[in-house]
Amino acid sequence: MNLAVVGTGYVGLVSGTCLAETGNNVICVDIDENKIETMRNGHIPIYEPGLEVLFLRNIVKKRLSFTTDLNDAIRKSDVIFLCLPTPQGGDGAADLKYVLKVADDLGLLFKAEPNLGFKVLVDKSTVPVGTSDRVRAAVRKHAPNFDFDVCSNPEFLREGIAVEDFMKPERVIVGTSNDKTKKVMEQLYEPFVRTGNPVYFMDEKSAEMTKYAANSFIAMKISFMNEIARLCELTGAQVDNVRLGIGSDSRIGKRYLFPGIGYGGSCFPKDVHALVNTANENKYDFKILKSVIDVNYDQVKHFYKKISKHYNENLKGKHFALWGLAFKPNTDDVREAPAHYLIKLLLDSGATVTAYDPEANQTTKAVLGDIIKYAETSEETLVDADALIVVTEWKEFRNPDFAVIKKSLKAPVIFDGRNLYDLDKLNDLKFTYYSIGRTDIINK
Repeated sequence: MNLAVVGTGYVGLVSGTCLAETGNNVICVDIDENKIETMRNGHIPIYEPGLEVLFLRNIVKKRLSFTTDLNDAIRKSDVIFLCLPTPQGGDGAADLKYVLKVADDLGLLFKAEPNLGFKVLVDKSTVPVGTSDRVRAAVRKHAPNFDFDVCSNPEFLREGIAVEDFMKPERVIVGTSNDKTKKVMEQLYEPFVRTGNPVYFMDEKSAEMTKYAANSFIAMKISFMNEIARLCELTGAQVDNVRLGIGSDSRIGKRYLFPGIGYGGSCFPKDVHALVNTANENKYDFKILKSVIDVNYDQVKHFYKKISKHYNENLKGKHFALWGLAFKPNTDDVREAPAHYLIKLLLDSGATVTAYDPEANQTTKAVLGDIIKYAETSEETLVDADALIVVTEWKEFRNPDFAVIKKSLKAPVIFDGRNLYDLDKLNDLKFTYYSIGRTDIINK
């Protein structure tokens, strides 16, 4: 098939590349000329394991191309994926200005060139319930008789394993009431579900709701486990044992039960807020999700209080080594990253920070600037630091040289926001060690 992918952010670039990998001709469209030129030269603007190989292969095969010319891409394409930003507005709602602007542009093109043939517009972005209707209306305003359809096809890509998620999806959700569109989407996704994983067809509004419901449920699971971890700290229970105990229950499952300092990224925070906003618009008080938001915000503060309490509520002049800036491992994405929130709390208390992340140093610097120092290695952060703070669970942080850490720090103190290290081992090594939902080790 001939496809256009409008928007080359995280979802658009991964989707476009993976769709090209199965033999489709894909034109990626973006208004950023520098970004388009960068990709034409074979460079990807994001870090995502496994993406570069597919990206370069499909450029060489001439199945993947890049342009700033929206109209030309649409003329050449039968299916148009809208992979545009839907940032969180001030009221928590998803801002649809980019999606509706492109819909308006498409309507003008279809009005000027009414014989382009049947087009399927696919909402791939995470959008509120009713967006398919709004996109359809925006196009029809200019081209009421043009032959097109709008369907919802929400993405379920986890940063760090997004290529695998797209190429081997657990399920595909397509919202459409149009038989022609259904046939097109069946053909498009058939190569990705050959092992029998389902493609669920439903109405557009249900598909839109499914995306928000899925992300919000996972966010709720994370916040619930963080609440359990805090209760474990108060009662003397060990959260690792609790996690194993409830994770073995098939009704609950093992995933997303690891306590930490809260979720972040481009999806969970924004999507939970957006679903709460949808509830508010419909005069429904979504109490559970409001609590999920509150718990998530408070989790970083809870971790910060562990640090502050250790130093008798006085962090002025303290210097910390911080490992991890991305909101999760295997990505350079720092949107809503707990590390950034923690850094601001530390700096506001008079402390200083030297940080290291395998991929997110530059993306953090683009947001925070030079308010902290950035190291080229994890060991470099330790020099003259009062303690080590672990925020992101990168694999390279899981088995460090504790002798080097102990020798480099002013005192053998670790604050572990991801429970990476074994309690008995840290106790034997005479570290003072704080984690989440487990017994603190105080060695003086």
